[in-house]
Amino acid sequence: MAASSGDDAPRPNPLPSALVSNLHSVLAARRPQPAEEAGATADETSAPEAGSLGAPVDDEAPAKPAVLLTCAGGLRSAGLAALVDALVAGGRCDVYVCAPESDKPACGHSITIRETVAATSVDFTGAKAFEISGTPVDCISLALSGRLFSWSAPALVISGINTGPNCGYEMFHSSAIAAAREALLYDVPSIAVSLNWKKDESKDRDFKAAAEVCLPLIHAALEDIEKGTFLRGCLLNIAVPSSPTANKGFKLTKQSVHFPAQSWQGVSTSRSAPATHFMGMHQSLGIQLAQLGKDASAAGAARRSNAQRKAVEVESVAATGKPEVREIVKKFFRAELIEMRHEGLDEDIDLRALENGFISVTPLNVHGQPETGAAASDWLSVAVGLNKAKEDSQV
Repeated sequence: MAASSGDDAPRPNPLPSALVSNLHSVLAARRPQPAEEAGATADETSAPEAGSLGAPVDDEAPAKPAVLLTCAGGLRSAGLAALVDALVAGGRCDVYVCAPESDKPACGHSITIRETVAATSVDFTGAKAFEISGTPVDCISLALSGRLFSWSAPALVISGINTGPNCGYEMFHSSAIAAAREALLYDVPSIAVSLNWKKDESKDRDFKAAAEVCLPLIHAALEDIEKGTFLRGCLLNIAVPSSPTANKGFKLTKQSVHFPAQSWQGVSTSRSAPATHFMGMHQSLGIQLAQLGKDASAAGAARRSNAQRKAVEVESVAATGKPEVREIVKKFFRAELIEMRHEGLDEDIDLRALENGFISVTPLNVHGQPETGAAASDWLSVAVGLNKAKEDSQV
């Protein structure tokens, strides 16, 4: 999972010329004089002063702002890899990763209590990474506790890139939004990024494109966080259209009332489809397991029968004086989400912006969408405008 190299094009110096001149003067004064002029020995001139400019004082203390990443799709998801590669190549921050060891979709703000959560270090090019046995919210909570990383708090938390947009009321189920919201509860600025994944159309390379188009906005957020001018009290929910490279630009949006319908289907067994397929492919093993299942079912039926008889004797007695028998019914169901197309949606809501090819940016607070007013609109305009000006100056 190698990080791609950064842009080799020269970047304009953002510092004022007077300040640059003063820095050059200070550095020149600190530069050691030649030994023949100063009469100093090689030992006296070769060792730089501890804590001097450019010399790291502590390997664990990042000189750049720290950015913490997680992803509901798990540590090995293509969306997380694309975001890490883009940030590492950008070179403006130190990247840390704390993500679930497996896909954790639609578990909302679920946390793990009364159970042990394992954190395992993982090799991740360009980043310090841990995979966690818990939920995305566990990942953020544990990382911000200071138990895994040495910093007191990251400058920014990013959750993504999630497969499928987190639009409308899906935010209540979304693990990706919940992870960003957890950071907000700790008063750490956060961003959630998702890709409008289309089945049988989207490819893993679309995550890379989505990360690249979001990078200017992430860099703008980091700059304003360092200056103390970033939006407070809300997270940014960024949804990228299914064709990231053909996007029409960023658009400040409102949360829609979109909610995918749940379709519950009755099934004959709790056994998953992959297990059934496995049994069919391995007939002999299937027969053995089937026999074990029958034995276990018989034993279970006996236990239930005994338990029922005991329950009948102590629970209640019918009007006739005879024990009351209660029938136990057990059924199995599976839920599927059905996407419904909505007509006549407001052009300023997240779902419509995505369908029209815009990158949707929706500010959310802990309770949902706040009154954004002019603050979010002005910040987005300035952030996008500044990055557009920088790009134009590099051409």
